[in-house]
Order: sequence, then C-alpha cells, then structure tokens
Amino acid sequence: MSDAADDRVLYEVRDRVARLTINRPDKLNALDRRTMEAIDGAVARARDDRGVGVLILTGAGEKAFVAGADIGELNEQDPVTGAAYARRGQAVLDRLERCGKPSIALIKGYAFGGGLELAMACTLRVAAETAKMGQPEVALAIVPGYGGTQRLARLVGRGKALEMILTGDPIDAREAHRIGLVNRVVPPAESEGAAAALAARLLERGPVALRYAMQAIHEGMEMTLAEGLSMEAALFGLSCATSDMREGTRAFLEKRKPSFKGA
Repeated sequence: MSDAADDRVLYEVRDRVARLTINRPDKLNALDRRTMEAIDGAVARARDDRGVGVLILTGAGEKAFVAGADIGELNEQDPVTGAAYARRGQAVLDRLERCGKPSIALIKGYAFGGGLELAMACTLRVAAETAKMGQPEVALAIVPGYGGTQRLARLVGRGKALEMILTGDPIDAREAHRIGLVNRVVPPAESEGAAAALAARLLERGPVALRYAMQAIHEGMEMTLAEGLSMEAALFGLSCATSDMREGTRAFLEKRKPSFKGA
C-alpha cells in the first residue's frame, strides 16, 4: 500500500513496516517547513496505525538522506522567528522519537544539519558505507536547532559532540559507527536489505515491551539512577499485565515461536 498525498514525503506500508521517504531529490531532500509538516503527519499516521510496527525513514535518491535545512528559509529568520522555527522542528522530531514504535534511519549519502538531527531522533540508524554525516551549522554562523546539540552529545559523548559541532567537519560512516552514532554500516547495495532485516527483527518482539523499553531509556536519561530504576520497575510491572507477556513466557516454555498481539 502506498500513498503520495503529500509528495514531499512518500508513505508506504508493507509487511507492518511504514516507509517514509523524504522526496526532494533535486534539493538533496532538504528540510523546509512544508517537508517537516509532512514528516510530522506521516509519523502520526504510522503511530496511529495498528498495522504498523516499525518505521523506516530514508531519503529519495542515492546522494542524500537529508542534506540539511532549506538555507533560503534560514536566511529569512530573525531572533523571534528563528526561535519559533527551531521549536517547531524540535517538536516534530520529539514526536518521532517518542511515537511508541521503533524507527530506523536508513542513511545513504549526506546526512548534514537537520538531516543528521532527523536521523538521531530515530531509534536506530543503518548507514551505507558511502554516507557522510555532520553538523555544519557553525559555517553559517548558527548553531544546530533541531536537537543536534542535545542528541549528539547523548549518543557520542560530550567531547566528540563538541568537536563535530564546533568544527562542523563531516565524518564518514565507519567513524560514525566507531563513536556510536550509527548502529550498523553496510555496503550501499546492501543498505535496503539491512534496514528491512533489522525492522523484521524488531517485529518479532513484543510491541508493548518495545514501547516500554524505549520509554525507560529516553526518560531515564533525564533522571537520577534511583529515579530511573523506579520507573523501570513500574514499567516492568505494567508489562507483566499484558497478554503478550503471558504468550512470550508460555512460548519460551513450550519451545515455540510466540505470536504477539500488542496487548
């Protein structure tokens, strides 16, 4: 099933995987306001569809995942509109990160600026060996505004985040994997298959457990260890109330594959 109601983001569901393709290849898939709104709508659609278990986000063509924000729009910002511009983008990426379903960024080509920020808001990242990533905003005399200063430091550590953001220098896929920015690096010809295989693996797990595990990690990062452990115990208890938990443990004892219902 496919839908191109807003052709800036193509939306397709197959085998419980929603594929969102940023579709501005002539602009290297740059993120303007309309594209961010289309991403937001597509994520909400996948979130609310019980037939979707995993999202894959990618960019049209082989040159770029997303090469950054639309520079023409950036050039028009003043202090008031600029802050609002950043907050709107942050809200879209926050809703992606916390939609309750795992998301995979499939990175081919450039993922710069807002493109890397979009990828970092996904749960996991698969990169082709030819991918390049970076936060080059300082070259335009601005700072990352869609969460780059926050998510990058949480993923790769303060020192590496400072280096990447202050220099603006890009890194290749191997270096991104070494520092923990991406989860897997594969040859370009294998990238689609690798993302699909990872999505299929996630679909084998209990959907409620996935949602609770992501919540525990996202929210626990902002808590003390004691607070995080308390939340973890509460979510563990909630998971024990699900029919999926009974099915998962029963299937293990019976040495068969479980059949999860997401409840």
